[in-house]
Amino acid sequence: MDPIVELIESSDLAGLTKHVDRAAAAGDWEGLVDLIESCAEAVTRGKQVWAVAQFAEYRLALQAPAHYAGAVVGDARAGIALGPLWEVAASRHTWAELSLHLGEPRSRALAAHERVLRGDMVDPADVGEQPLDVPLRLEPWEPAYPLAVYRGDGADFPEPGASPLEWVDLPPAGERLADDSLCDALMELVRPWWEESSGRAVVAAVDGGALSAVRSLGPHRARVARVTPAEALAAMAWAGASGGAYGRRRGTPVGRASAWWVLAEALGYGEPPDDPGWGAEADELEWWRWDPGDQIGGWAIHMAIHDPSVGTSWALSAVDMK
Repeated sequence: MDPIVELIESSDLAGLTKHVDRAAAAGDWEGLVDLIESCAEAVTRGKQVWAVAQFAEYRLALQAPAHYAGAVVGDARAGIALGPLWEVAASRHTWAELSLHLGEPRSRALAAHERVLRGDMVDPADVGEQPLDVPLRLEPWEPAYPLAVYRGDGADFPEPGASPLEWVDLPPAGERLADDSLCDALMELVRPWWEESSGRAVVAAVDGGALSAVRSLGPHRARVARVTPAEALAAMAWAGASGGAYGRRRGTPVGRASAWWVLAEALGYGEPPDDPGWGAEADELEWWRWDPGDQIGGWAIHMAIHDPSVGTSWALSAVDMK
């Protein structure tokens, strides 16, 4: 019996995983394609080898030439991969390499956005459908967003740089206001954490300053820092890209779009304006990062926003752990 067939028939996941590693190291991309097809057929017979097929697809997206990578990219094809395959492929291939091989419209557009974040110039006319309400360019007021680093044996999702925090006693909680569209946008940043994973998130809008909004969430003391809009955007994009402990990662372009939604709502826009300079208005608001001081490891984002023109503040606290 063929050794690969024997591994599949015995559902030897460890042996099959080693075979994927060897094939990728040798550049045997056709061999991985054959393995994926064989595993898919075996799954129809009850063999539990679907994870091996998805791992092989991940390695093709990551390491194979663009025509192999593009063939496995699809919005619904993430499975147990460390991230969406369009993000995996776009982390290693330029737009010029990928664009001829991406057929599924949403994944094509998201891969284009990822390549923009990595420095490529992409013509919107070459992309088609636009699922994100952000342009295929970086505006001067945007930060350098933290980008995923994918490897054959894992991935890193670095957090953006953060200002040092200092302990303060919080003022009395502000009068709670009804949740509004900005509250919705803040919760959307971390939706996979509380909807698909084991995390929790709370948000509050109050009449008062930023720290009074933080106090309304419970803590009497917190570590705080007033930060630039760019730092706040980078932190929100990181959170919006992440799936937390067990949720599915959405990718940095989606995180960026989620951060833009928060910014647009905070500035009183229903959606991001067409004027490319609109984001500079974020300097009119106060942006705060804070920490209750009890989080060790895991995923966390704690933010507060104050609009001095109306005296209203919003605070978000979101955590997730394995």
